[in-house]
Amino acid sequence: MLWNTILLALRSIRRNLLRSFLTILGIVIGVSAVITMVTLGNGATQAVQNQIAGLGSNLLQVRSGQRMGPGATPAPAFKVTDATIIAQQMGGVAAVAPEARSAGTVVANGRNWNTSFIGSTNDWLVTGNWRLEQGRSFTRQEERAGAAVCLIGATLHRELFNNNPQVLGEKVRVKSFSCEVIGLLGSKGQGAFGNDQDDLVLLPLNTLQRRVTGNQRLNTILVSMSEGSDPERVKANLNQLLRELRKLSPGDEDNFNVLDTKQLADTMAGATQVMTTLLGAVAAVSLLVGGIGIMNIMLVSVTERTREIGLRLAIGALEREVLLQFLIEAVVLAALGGLVGIALATVASLVLTQVMQVPYVFNAGINMLSFVFSAAIGVLFGYFPARRAARLDPIEALRHE
Repeated sequence: MLWNTILLALRSIRRNLLRSFLTILGIVIGVSAVITMVTLGNGATQAVQNQIAGLGSNLLQVRSGQRMGPGATPAPAFKVTDATIIAQQMGGVAAVAPEARSAGTVVANGRNWNTSFIGSTNDWLVTGNWRLEQGRSFTRQEERAGAAVCLIGATLHRELFNNNPQVLGEKVRVKSFSCEVIGLLGSKGQGAFGNDQDDLVLLPLNTLQRRVTGNQRLNTILVSMSEGSDPERVKANLNQLLRELRKLSPGDEDNFNVLDTKQLADTMAGATQVMTTLLGAVAAVSLLVGGIGIMNIMLVSVTERTREIGLRLAIGALEREVLLQFLIEAVVLAALGGLVGIALATVASLVLTQVMQVPYVFNAGINMLSFVFSAAIGVLFGYFPARRAARLDPIEALRHE
């Protein structure tokens, strides 16, 4: 009996294909909008997490000043000895890298390029999860002596050397001296804040301080925590040690700040997820609009088929059978709209993730939930027309013109 009812519902839908398509259009748009918005939001969240993870694994960035960004309070700069003491006295630390930065123009191979100069030690590669595409890192002798050697990023390799595979041994002019390229860094791409992470020249710290900046200031101390260490405990111990190094009394405010990249990643991912939820909720409203469209068309269908309904009731069909027929018809329409919406959303998501350059993150849960919700819309908005059809008086229905 149920199978016969389903066949009757499908036959009725097939008789009016265009009207059936227009009926489910609202459901198609609603389902595809919800899935696409959630998929793009998840992809954006994943992209943010990947970009921040590119800053380093379990990384703490220590900078002078009471806060970061515009209006930061001036404070004494860090020294190389501060980084050395942190490495020697802190537990749960894998690597500590002092970092000084500058900017300027580099010249090589008859070309020039504006880039960032970074001075640090080999531990900088560890804290930032950098890998060497070619060549080697600095020797201890080169670090101590401030040798004229450097490692370059993928952007400089492309802009200055046309991605020449024989880049090792080439000379790059930085300020008033030339340094030998001894290594090529693996590409990282765009950073979490839109910066090009590959646009850099890495020099030994002493080389940068003596030949580029002319001072001993450090912009940042990078602290990479060991796997399995307690981040909160390490951060608290580091904060206490820095207060001692900077001779701050108990009543003084910190004249430095410690940025936890994992905490930053969680915060930014959380904000992105909230936006995704809001966009998904707004898109879900169109599902309700689609449901109203189904109810409207089903009411029209009941009016058109009044004589058919009266005939079925007159020859012995039960009210529940008529109710079930129209209810199944509404559910089939809504479920079909859900399936078409899922297919459309998959195609749209694949295209838009490529355009936005974010990963495609398939979420089986939201696809299944959207389909179930679309079918539930059919039940919710199809029940009233089905109930109206089932309660028709057979005699009055047969008299209907």
